[in-house]
Amino acid sequence: MRIGLLTGGGDCPGLNAVIRAVVLKGSRLGHEFVGFQDGWRGPLEGRSRPLVEEDVEDVLSRGGTILGSSRTNPYKVDGGVEQIRQNLEAAGVDALIAIGGEDTLGVAKRLTDDGIPVVGVPKTIDNDLGATDYTFGFDTAVSIATEAVDRLRTTAESHHRALVVEVMGRHAGWIALHSGLAGGANGILIPETPFDVDTVCGWVRSRFERGHASIIVVAEGAVPEGGAEVLATGETDAFGHVRLGGVGTWLAAEIEQRTGHETRAVVLGHVQRGGTPTAYDRVLSTRFGLQAIDAAHEGDFGLMVALRGTDIVRVPLSEATAELKTVPPERYAEVETFFG
Repeated sequence: MRIGLLTGGGDCPGLNAVIRAVVLKGSRLGHEFVGFQDGWRGPLEGRSRPLVEEDVEDVLSRGGTILGSSRTNPYKVDGGVEQIRQNLEAAGVDALIAIGGEDTLGVAKRLTDDGIPVVGVPKTIDNDLGATDYTFGFDTAVSIATEAVDRLRTTAESHHRALVVEVMGRHAGWIALHSGLAGGANGILIPETPFDVDTVCGWVRSRFERGHASIIVVAEGAVPEGGAEVLATGETDAFGHVRLGGVGTWLAAEIEQRTGHETRAVVLGHVQRGGTPTAYDRVLSTRFGLQAIDAAHEGDFGLMVALRGTDIVRVPLSEATAELKTVPPERYAEVETFFG
């Protein structure tokens, strides 16, 4: 069987580890591989390259994706599905393994319904896919954000400043929750729970009264009570998502104005999803890749591999995209002990 591989959406540490596992095991099972370039744009435009063992042997620790990525949505292109079908036939590709988040897997589900066999692999640093306990990339993002909080704390203490650290998290605050808790932040703001600015300022004052600088970790999608998301631009991508960003800068200005304490904002941005994956993410990515090629080898399409407990299982693609996994109130309540 000739199998196509693609990576869609934002790049993520661990993508290359999935590709490596699929190609190495699949080649030994007798399959051939084609790598489609730049997400769904690859099969849409017929842009591909052969993938052999030599191409992937040394990519385990490499960040990003050797196939490139994009946020292309073939269902927003006139005749897009038929173009993909024709290009797959021309390349002799029998099935696809699509590695991506909610949007990429949503396309995979629709393509499966339209008769194109696909296996999905979950990828998102936000850890917000409901069908899997964890997604690879999340551990790396949290580790990077935690290290940043650790480093920022020393300069905040030296200059007696408050610091607001903005991390990724459009609709789910998992990165903010974990990195804020691990970094000892005295305030964590997530999209699931609107925040009161005066309450946040109270946390900052309380911290300074005890002789310490304040660190507030805020997810990019967090909103003040009665307010709205802060947008970096008004543009939307092919899946209808607006570009968020700026809540950290806005909040820092509010804190400084209301408390009188010098406050700076640090936006971690893309650094959270770049670079070398952690050991945990390398292992999880590899296990996902091994299960994905097993599914394709067995002709078990229309599903996604997932982590449940310590086991890698297969779930329908419809389940993979059915529900966004957000931070439950009880998890957020746990960390409120450390606020202020």
